[in-house]
Amino acid sequence: MTLTISEDIMKATRMSEAEMRLEIAVMLFAADRLTLGQARRLADMDRIAFQHVLASRHIGIHYDVDDFEDDLDLLDRLTA
Repeated sequence: MTLTISEDIMKATRMSEAEMRLEIAVMLFAADRLTLGQARRLADMDRIAFQHVLASRHIGIHYDVDDFEDDLDLLDRLTA
């Protein structure tokens, strides 16, 4: 799917396309609508750079007990 944002909207925001993509990615990640990987790809950034942006805005990484247990299960399978 392609999303087109009109030139007048872009001018009103005074943002570049990259800035707009970053803002959308951060917003969707913070709202738990995108994973970290999906959001950083939308922002066209590497994982560390995107995490720095999140940290600078005091947005925590979504990592809960279920994620931790999934990681432990994966480690068990890899070492078995």
